[in-house]
Amino acid sequence: FLIATMAAGLSSFPQPWNAAAAAVKAKTGWSVPMIPDPTFRLGLDLQGGTHLVYDLDMSQIPQADRDSALSGVRDVIERRVNAFGVSEPLVETTSSGGAYRLIVELAGVLDVKQAIAQIGETPVLEFKEPGEQQTRTPTADDQKQLAALQAPQRVAAAAELAKAEKAGTDFDALVKADSTEKGKADTGGKISDFNAQSPSYGAIAAAIEKTHTAVGRVVPEVIETPEGLNVVKVLGVDPHNEEMQLSHILICYQGATGCTNNRQQIDATVKINDLKKQATPANFAQLAKDNSDDAASAASGGKLDPSPTNPWIEPGTMVAPFEIAARQTKVGAISDVVQTEFGYHLIFKRAARPTTTYQVERVLLPLAAMSDIIPPAQAWQNTSLSGKNLQRATVEFDQKSGTPYVALQFDGAGGKLFGDLTSKLVGQPIGIFLDGSPISTPVVQQAIYGGQAIITGNFTLTEAKTLAQRLNAGALPVPIKLLSQQTVGPTLGFASLKQSVQAALIGFALVALFMIAVYRLPGVLAILALLLYATVNLLAYRLFGVTMTLAGIAGLVLSLGIAVDANVLIFERIKDEARAGHDLPSSLTEGFKRAWPPVRDGHFTTLISAVVLYNFSSSFVRGFALTLAIGVILSFFTAITVVRVYQRTLISWGCFRKPWLYGIKKKRESGSPANG
Repeated sequence: FLIATMAAGLSSFPQPWNAAAAAVKAKTGWSVPMIPDPTFRLGLDLQGGTHLVYDLDMSQIPQADRDSALSGVRDVIERRVNAFGVSEPLVETTSSGGAYRLIVELAGVLDVKQAIAQIGETPVLEFKEPGEQQTRTPTADDQKQLAALQAPQRVAAAAELAKAEKAGTDFDALVKADSTEKGKADTGGKISDFNAQSPSYGAIAAAIEKTHTAVGRVVPEVIETPEGLNVVKVLGVDPHNEEMQLSHILICYQGATGCTNNRQQIDATVKINDLKKQATPANFAQLAKDNSDDAASAASGGKLDPSPTNPWIEPGTMVAPFEIAARQTKVGAISDVVQTEFGYHLIFKRAARPTTTYQVERVLLPLAAMSDIIPPAQAWQNTSLSGKNLQRATVEFDQKSGTPYVALQFDGAGGKLFGDLTSKLVGQPIGIFLDGSPISTPVVQQAIYGGQAIITGNFTLTEAKTLAQRLNAGALPVPIKLLSQQTVGPTLGFASLKQSVQAALIGFALVALFMIAVYRLPGVLAILALLLYATVNLLAYRLFGVTMTLAGIAGLVLSLGIAVDANVLIFERIKDEARAGHDLPSSLTEGFKRAWPPVRDGHFTTLISAVVLYNFSSSFVRGFALTLAIGVILSFFTAITVVRVYQRTLISWGCFRKPWLYGIKKKRESGSPANG
């Protein structure tokens, strides 16, 4: 158990070990294994964020449909707030006394306006038909119209070039005043590490090479790129860069950008290291197909080719840790494990070739394109039928197969629109969109009149219910109105966390002093058991992704007190047995035996309270209940098992059998001088 305590402590707080391992590697070159360091998941009150309360207007909804509408709205809003990438967003609904509320808590989101805009209002349900599959070919009139639009833009760009070429011109000021580039406030108009093969900036590189423009000079011509017209100043030239042909294997984990599975980070670490041991240039493609979480590249054996005709990756187009590792890897070799925001990678460097790259600053000016005259093809286009025409969606079952499907009931106008639409789309799909995302695209088998339709798709019952809820949420008039908003700053949250941790440490120290002063050796053993309890508790919070709140910390501290209470009860029972004349081994056995029923019942009743709180409460109270329940289960184990093993081990050694070590005063025998 002592080894387990140290292991759990290192897993919960690996920073000292990892710092020491890094220092050893820096000084000696020895590679010491690092311990994964997943961060604790902090709640709204600790890391700051936004708390919003909405009122749902159910006045137009029949009483029988309100629960379904409430669930549907919650489902749609939850999908919207998940777009923030928030860890453990809270979206819940309540109903009491005819009032319906929607509560949204977004930990880490401090921009209230952005949060409110993202959540929006009533979900939007749309019915769409297939759009144009390809853009039409431009006509001569289209070309003339485009030339007319571009002519004054080219004149303006030539004037901008003339200003830039004047001696003493402040190019930074030109960028700030005239450039139309999005994000120029962050980039300053600067572009780095591109070459002549770049699809976006290759024309700039070609113009620099053609005109032999020196560093610090303005390219003496206006350059056209897909983004518009460019007036360019050369900032740097690197003739020693390289393009690469790369393949990779990605193993992602919960919380990594774009990861859709629930794999824990420690499991991802084990898997990527196992693949590293197996990987060779010969089997890399098959390992990528079988294991990589990058679906876009896995089918091709992990290849990261920019296009089917171009396998070369330009410098500066990869995330920094990935590109650095790729450059350091030799051609034909496989890299060490690389961690990026997307997860863990193995990189196979298939080929490399030298290339010259450029760094420039530009003024980007608009240039009309054919897409301004001919709209691009759309996979789907809107129809006159929308959620306002849908009366209700219900789950029904096929009488022969028992398979669930979703039945739709339109109003009068909607029934006619749906009939006309389906008669036109026989043999083609019809798109049902909620909040702009397709939720079903069934193929129309025949024209459907009468205002009724069904959606089939080999649904499970759960999937059919979810689809019906989403349809009803989009169709029913359930306006939501913001009642209150509250922003918790990260500084306040950090201060609260710091104070809570300090209070917990002070409380633990005081408990330790009390236990050692009153119970001596058993008190020391109880503190060792509590250390195991605390470290395993924190490790469980990390592994299971428990969101920590101030109330959760209170639950942890309370469960710590319960664990101490169990130890006190056991030790007092042991003392009672010793005072009754039993030797220490017998006192130990009988003490634990007699303490078992009250310790068991006390933990069990507290656990019942935690379960009830978790299931019938919300928000911070649930965090308190969850951490309390985890703590009660672990404290039960440490109080009954760990302390008992410690005491039995020590009692077997003669030097630890002295009564004073246990705070026991030896009973005086009759006939002693004190009684004579």
